[in-house]
Order: sequence, then C-alpha cells, then structure tokens
Amino acid sequence: MEKIRLSDTLKLSRIVQGFMRLSDWNMSKEERLNFIEQCIDMGITSFDHADIYGGYICEELFGEALELKPQLRDKMEIITKCGIKIISPNRPEHRVKHYDTSKEHIINSVNNSLKNLRTDYIDLLLIHRPDPFMNPEEVAEAFNTLYRDGKVRNFGVSNFTPSQFNMLSSYLDMPLVTNQIEISVMQYENFRNGTIDLCLEKRIPPLAWSPLAGGKVFTSEDEKSVRLRNVLEKIADELNVDGIDKIMYAWLLNHPAKIIPIVGSGKISRVKRAVESLDIKLDRQQWFEILEASNGRRVP
Repeated sequence: MEKIRLSDTLKLSRIVQGFMRLSDWNMSKEERLNFIEQCIDMGITSFDHADIYGGYICEELFGEALELKPQLRDKMEIITKCGIKIISPNRPEHRVKHYDTSKEHIINSVNNSLKNLRTDYIDLLLIHRPDPFMNPEEVAEAFNTLYRDGKVRNFGVSNFTPSQFNMLSSYLDMPLVTNQIEISVMQYENFRNGTIDLCLEKRIPPLAWSPLAGGKVFTSEDEKSVRLRNVLEKIADELNVDGIDKIMYAWLLNHPAKIIPIVGSGKISRVKRAVESLDIKLDRQQWFEILEASNGRRVP
C-alpha cells in the first residue's frame, strides 16, 4: 500500500485504522492482536487513537494486544490525541466536559497514553479540539518537552479551522504535520471554509474521520441521503464496483489533497473494502456529480 509522507520522520499508510469503538468490539486480547495483524498484512500500518476513546480505555485495550507481540511496534505508526476531558467513571474529578490544552495536561496525557499503549514513543500527537481557553505558549512548551524527551516525534491538530491552525503554528518551533477533520460525501464544510485549501497550501495531507458519514447515506430516507445514494449507486454501476462504500472512499482518495481516510469498523471485511477502494479512479465529472448531490445544486 502507498504511504503518504507527513514529515521527514513520518509516513502514514494511505488508509488508517481507527480504534474509537474498540471497547465495543467484544474482542479478547488475542482477537485484537489478530485484527491488528490482519490490518498490517493488508498494508494498513497506521493506527488512530485518542485518550478519551471508550471512556479512557481503548488505548489500554490496544496496548494489551500489542504486549502479546511487541515486535509489531516497529511495523506501525501510532497516532493519538489529547485535549478533551469527558465526564466518565474513570475520571470522577471531571464535573463538566471541557477542553484542557495546558502544558501539564498534554504531558500527563501523553505519559498515560505511552503507558496504556505499551510503547515508549508516539509517532503523531494531535490536539483533539480547538480550545477557546488555549494558551498557545503552553502548548508550544509541552510539544518542545515531549519532542526533546523522545516521547512524541510529530505533532498536529484535529478539527481546527484555518485561523486556529495558523494561530497555533505561529507559536511552535516545529511544523504541524496534519489536521484530522470530518470529510465525507455528506460533510463538505471543510472544503467551503478554507481548511482543505490550507492543507494544500501547507502541503499537509489531512486525515478524514467519519469518511462514510456514520452510515447515514446507507439507511437514511432524508432528501440529501437519498439523493446521494442514488448518485453513488449510479457511479458504482458505471465503474462495476460492488458497493457505494467504495465510491465514498474513492471520492476522498482521488482528491489532490491526499486525504487519508480513517476506517472505524472492527470488521476486517469492511476494512478490506476500504483498501480495495484504493484501485477506484473517478473521472472529474463523476467527482462533481457526487459533489452536486451533496450540495443539492450545481456548482456556480
């Protein structure tokens, strides 16, 4: 599988496997390890996490599996995120959901992630959400400390607007190498608001969360979903592709911004379909047909 370069020290697989719902997959440690190995065998070597996933337990579930075969660490890239504090039985001190991008929290969160993931370094750390109470000087100090100590090799953000991205970048000694954002045939906002434009300007491949729009296109009967589903099925027929999920992935993968979709399924058959979508080429008119169906109108 092709790898996308984000920095001199980081290449991500063209498809990333996400573990937000790992705690719901009802897998034993051995089954989790087998799932990870099957992903690697397909060329998916990049794995996406966040400290809060599963109420703060998904990183540990992954780490338990990795501990069974620690030599796999050299074959993978681990992404994780921090900065959100949720209300959870595992964090009884949290009275309200809030953001925390203080130096202390970022460093403590990374140390917890390293322990839970059973690794001594993170390939890519992302600030999970823009924090309206952020002190960017503290973020910069935390990043410098983590980089100097060898605990984090690359840094990025998630869900940041262009102005938020540029603001934080202006305080940092190292570049932000990605912005993980919501992009799908249902969610076009990051094309409209300049986020994709900024990624192209900075030569920063974006990571796409919820690339299948949470499954809404497959089942919803609202006007937009039906309109999109009809067009996706038409194009799937034209290309002799067995399913609109592959067309949805291809719509992202064909874009020149080098969008990297994150697969969220725990079913290896669905992960395989994402990998198979790498071979699908949409022509420009097909790409715009999907855009038109998403927007409900032709381009100007």
